[in-house]
Amino acid sequence: MGARSIKLPDVGEGIAEAELVEWFVKAGDLVKEDQVVAAVMTDKATVEIPTPVSGTVLALGGEVGRIMAIGSELIRIEVAGAPDDIIAPPAATEAKPEPAPVAAAAQAAPQPVVAASKPSASPAPVKATASQSVGLPRPLGEKPLAAPSVRQQARDAGIDLRYVHGTGPAGRVTHEDVSRFAEAPASVPSGAIGRQPNLAVEEIKIVGLRRRIAQNMAEATRRIAHFAYVEEIDVTALEDLRAAMNASAGATKPKLTLLPFLMLAITKAVANFPQMNAHFDDDAEIVRRFGAVHLGIATQTPSGLMVPVVRHVETRGVYDCASELTRLSDAARRGQAGRDELSGSTITITSLGALGGIVTTPVINRPEVAIIGVNKMTVKPVWQNNAFVPRKVMNLSSSFDHRVIDGYDAAQFIQAIRALLETPALIFIEG
Repeated sequence: MGARSIKLPDVGEGIAEAELVEWFVKAGDLVKEDQVVAAVMTDKATVEIPTPVSGTVLALGGEVGRIMAIGSELIRIEVAGAPDDIIAPPAATEAKPEPAPVAAAAQAAPQPVVAASKPSASPAPVKATASQSVGLPRPLGEKPLAAPSVRQQARDAGIDLRYVHGTGPAGRVTHEDVSRFAEAPASVPSGAIGRQPNLAVEEIKIVGLRRRIAQNMAEATRRIAHFAYVEEIDVTALEDLRAAMNASAGATKPKLTLLPFLMLAITKAVANFPQMNAHFDDDAEIVRRFGAVHLGIATQTPSGLMVPVVRHVETRGVYDCASELTRLSDAARRGQAGRDELSGSTITITSLGALGGIVTTPVINRPEVAIIGVNKMTVKPVWQNNAFVPRKVMNLSSSFDHRVIDGYDAAQFIQAIRALLETPALIFIEG
C-alpha cells in the first residue's frame, strides 16, 4: 500500500488559485478512478475535480472555503500496490497551522455549516438546567472559568456553565459546583417566565458564490457614490396591453411579463442618455459608453444572487426579450449558466416581483453606473378628470453613480422611461 498525493490541477489559463467550495468524500471513504472528489471555484467557473486513482481517502487538503494554490495537495489517497510518492509534512487536515486566509479544519470531513463554537468563545450551547444557585447568565462572550474535565462533566450532564456559580479561585467552576447544580431543585433565573433560554448559536461559513457576492457588494458600496431616485409609474395601459398580447399570442410565443417591456423602454431611453449605459473604470478614471445594450437581470437562485445578461437588447423585440430572459434565468437557477452569460452587462434591472416592496435602494453592479429597481404593483385611487379612479401603479427605485451621473440627468432618464411605460405604444415606434 502506498500514499498518493493528488494535487490541485491547472483548472484554467492564467488561474493561480481556486477556492475549495465542496467535498464529495471524507477520510476513510473508498474512491474509484475518475470519481469526483471535490469542487473548486475560480473567477471563471466552478470546476469538479476527479481522482486519477482508486483507493482509500487518507486526508483532505483543507476545509471548505480555503483558497488553494494550483499544484498544492488537494487530497491524499492510499493506493494498493503503489509506493509512497509524498515526502511532504502532514496535510492541513491534521491540525497543522495553516497560513491561508481560512484555517484548515481538524475534522476529516469539513462542512460549510459549523455549529460548534471556537475555543476562545463561549462554550457550546447546551440545554440549561436551573437550580437554586442559578442567576442570570454571564454576559455574552464572557467565558466561565473551568478546567477541561469540568467542561466535559457539564456537557455530559446537559448543563450550561454560564448558569453555574463558581466557588473556586477567581470564580472558577469546580466539579462540586457542577454536581450541586445538577442535584439542586429546579428554579429559573430572575425575571424569567418559566421558559428555558435559547442559547443556540449557529455559525455558517461564507464560501463560494456567497463569498463572491459579499465581496462584490462590499466593493461596490465602498467605491461607488450611490444616490437613489424613486418615481411612481402608472402602468394601467401597459398592463392592459400586456394582457391583450398574452391573450392573443399563439402557443409558440412566450408569456409576457412587465420586464420585457421595461427592457425595451430602457434601451430606447439610453439612446438619448448614453451616459447611463456605461462602465466607470475608477482606477483608470475612464468612462466607457456602449452602443450595445447588454441588460443584466438580477436573478435569485438557490446558490445566491446572479446577474445573467441579455445581450444586444437594441436588436430584439418584446417576445425575443421574453424568451431570452426566461432561458437565462432558468439556466442561472439550475447552475448551468456559462461565464459569458453571467458577465458583460452594461446596465442592470433588479426586481423582487410580488415581494418588491414600496421602495428599494439597489446596489449598482460595478463597474456599471446605473441600476433600475422594480417595486411591486398595486391598485390605488388616482385623481383624474375631477374624480378618483383606480389605477395600477408601481415605483421604479433606481440607483446611480454620483461620481459620473448628475441627479438632473438621472431624473430626466427615469422620466423618459416613465413616459414610455405609461404610453406603451411609444416603445414600439421607430425613431
